[in-house]
Amino acid sequence: MTEHHLPVCVAALYRFSPLSDCEQLRDGLAGVCAEHGIKGTLLLAPEGVNGTIAGTPDGIDAALAYIRTLPGCERLSVKISRAAVMPFYRMKVRIKREIVTMGQPHIDPLEAGHYLSADDWNTLISEPDTLVIDTRNDYEVRIGTFAGAVNPGTRSFREFPDWFRANREALLDGRASPKIAMFCTGGIRCEKATAFLKSEGLDAVYHLDGGVLKYLETASEPTSLWQGECFVFDQRVALGPGLAPGTHVLCRACRMPVTPQERASPLFEDGVSCPACHGERDAQQRTGYAERQRQVALAASRGVDHFASGPPAKPDR
Repeated sequence: MTEHHLPVCVAALYRFSPLSDCEQLRDGLAGVCAEHGIKGTLLLAPEGVNGTIAGTPDGIDAALAYIRTLPGCERLSVKISRAAVMPFYRMKVRIKREIVTMGQPHIDPLEAGHYLSADDWNTLISEPDTLVIDTRNDYEVRIGTFAGAVNPGTRSFREFPDWFRANREALLDGRASPKIAMFCTGGIRCEKATAFLKSEGLDAVYHLDGGVLKYLETASEPTSLWQGECFVFDQRVALGPGLAPGTHVLCRACRMPVTPQERASPLFEDGVSCPACHGERDAQQRTGYAERQRQVALAASRGVDHFASGPPAKPDR
């Protein structure tokens, strides 16, 4: 079965727009998602909406139609992909201070940098004087990125402003306003990251419209400059060209993506440990993880979801 014909529709979405009375909006969103059997996570904040949801194509269409009725969300950014099975265990609609946490309250994400299509992105990042920055976290960068992109080595997006300020002089290398190209999974982190750089006095700031997900969907393999796979924040773990399912799985002990090569290691035990975390867990912890994995396998054999296996991460695209 091709990716296009997989039965579950997955929508990664966001929109920066001033929202008020988030509690009322939360109740309405939760009701629509429950009505149509939608699962996943949606975040609401005074700055907008963000999340990833999954369900039948008709159910997703109904949920997206409702989200577009929220103030300022008519032009909702949506990336659609497909999955063989439901990638989420439950539906959560949460209220947050920010829909993607940067911890810079003075930043206006509506003042983002210049948007670039896949073709224009390829042209810009191929220019030798362009500074390309991957705004994602270190575990995401590890499984795929654009060649030559700077890896900030951050563990969360909140660390990005301090990282840039600490490394600004070296990054700019004496240039007053170099071309800076930034990218993330679905576009949302780049909206804030480019707005942040503009607040720091830099104007030639660009970002990949729709993020890596849109790039993988639209860029043909002969012209694609992406290397590896793209981490996603659901049970699929990673996607490849054309948004086809990737080859990584998730370590249920440390929540990090695990490559096929790492799964061949004696330090990898499904649901218990991987080469990255084996030395950080004692025998008692591994015994507990092994029992949890046994319960997960037992539930799966009965056709029941075992919630203890948990989602891989929060929406932070």
